Amino acid sequence: KPYECGDCGKSFNQKSSLIRHRRIQTKEKPSQCPQCGKNFCSNSDRIRHQRSHGEEKPYQCLECGKRFNQKSSFTRHRR
Repeated sequence: KPYECGDCGKSFNQKSSLIRHRRIQTKEKPSQCPQCGKNFCSNSDRIRHQRSHGEEKPYQCLECGKRFNQKSSFTRHRR
């Protein structure tokens, strides 16, 4: 793993993962939700959060038809 945190020594395969790790450590949250103002350490975290404000629910259970806005919620439902 070529990207290593200088503070804790943890290594990452991707530079973006190291950047996110460092932002979590320093509590840096440069990406802000335009709907509610909540801040996030990465754009992907903000985008996932923004789905909670809207009606978009791209994950649908084929057994019961229930829809989810986050993949993790859908996966938990299927268990």
